[in-house]
Amino acid sequence: MSQLIVLGFDAPSEAEEVRRELVDLQQDHLIALEDAVVVVHHNDGKVELRQAYNLTAAGAVSGGFWGTLVGLLFLNPLLGAAVGAGVGATSGALTDLGINDGFLKEVGETLKSGTAALCLLVKEATEDRVVEKLRRHAPHTRLLQTNLSHTDEDQLKELLEKASQQAEALRLS
Repeated sequence: MSQLIVLGFDAPSEAEEVRRELVDLQQDHLIALEDAVVVVHHNDGKVELRQAYNLTAAGAVSGGFWGTLVGLLFLNPLLGAAVGAGVGATSGALTDLGINDGFLKEVGETLKSGTAALCLLVKEATEDRVVEKLRRHAPHTRLLQTNLSHTDEDQLKELLEKASQQAEALRLS
């Protein structure tokens, strides 16, 4: 079962940076993410969801491929590609994979203006190694919400606190 973890940041740029680093950590097989969305509460009160994947574009590309293939069968590949891309883009725009957009908007509404949250849907992770790699962000990170067990949540809080103390000690030395 996947774990939902919501981390708060004072700056949207730091939330984006942590997401990029987590994606890089996937290459090292330290974490497996199903979804990673940065939620920004702008100063004007609007909430922006910065999805990891553009489903509309992905749908258009795959739809264009399948449309071309079907078009070749009926000797009209250009029409097939156009119809396929349109259908694929529409289905991609209507698809809500990963973390529910309604939940993400609720998270955004609870944030202070100018701050951000990184909402993660984690399949599996080596928590201590991931936190160690992201240690420099720990002083600015708050655990806002999770569906982890109380024991696992306490362990994650402890790891974040330890990483924050280590980052602070490195900064002072």
